[in-house]
Amino acid sequence: MTPTFHTILLDVQDRVATVTLNRPDSRNALNSLMCAELVQAMQQLAANPDAHVVLIAAAGAAFCAGADLKERKSMSNAEMTARRVQGFAAYAAIERMPQPVIAVVQGAAFGSGCEIAAACDFVLASSDATFCYPEVGWGTVGATQRLPRVAGARKAKELLFTGRRFDAAEAREIGLVNQVYAPEALAGEATQMAAAIARAAPLTVRLTKRSIDQGLATTREGAMAIELLAIEENLRGTDWKQAIAGFGAAGDKA
Repeated sequence: MTPTFHTILLDVQDRVATVTLNRPDSRNALNSLMCAELVQAMQQLAANPDAHVVLIAAAGAAFCAGADLKERKSMSNAEMTARRVQGFAAYAAIERMPQPVIAVVQGAAFGSGCEIAAACDFVLASSDATFCYPEVGWGTVGATQRLPRVAGARKAKELLFTGRRFDAAEAREIGLVNQVYAPEALAGEATQMAAAIARAAPLTVRLTKRSIDQGLATTREGAMAIELLAIEENLRGTDWKQAIAGFGAAGDKA
C-alpha cells in the first residue's frame, strides 16, 4: 500500500526519485510529522529497485528554514528530547540510504535544513541559497557532528558559536556545497546530474557509496579490505565484461 504523505511529496521517474519538502507556507520548517514521513519515505525508497538516485528538494522559496519552533513552544524537557530524537532519526534515515542522495537547495537552509543537506551525499545549491546554524543562539545544542566532518572543527565552531548566515559561495568553499548554479538553472542541473548517475549500474554505485562511507570510519588497511570485498561483490553482481566492451567500442579512453 502506497503511504499518503502530508508534509512531503514523493515521485519516482526514470530511475530518479524526488522527495520534496512540502510545507511552503511554513518555509518547510521541520516538524514531528515531517520527521516521521522522511523516515518512511527513505525506507520505501531504499527498498525500491526502480529508484537509483534520490533528490531531496523543496517547494516554495526556502529549502528548510529550520525546526518548527511553533511546535516546540509548549513542549516539556522530555518532549523536547523526544522531538530531537525524531530529527536525528530523519537525518540518519537519509544518511543510511544505499542509493546516492543529492540535496537541491534554494533559499534558506537553516538549522535542520543544514542537517538535512549535510546528511545527503552531496549538495547542489542555488546562488541565492543562504545557510545558518542558529542552535546556540536559541539556547540549544545541535549540528555538532556532521558540520565538523564537512568543514573541520575550527570552521564548525565559528559557524555554530556565532550563528551567522553565509551564502552559497562560502558554503562551497567550506565543503558543505558541491556546486552552485543560477536559480533558474538549479532544477535542470540537478535533474541532469541525477539522470547521469542513474544510468550507471545501481549495484556499482551503491557499493562505491558504501565503500567510501565505511572506509572513512576505519583504518586505511580496513578501508582497503572494504573496497576489495566491494570489488568482489560487484564482479559477481554486474555484467562488467559487457560494460568494458561497450566502453572500448564507443571509442572512449581510460
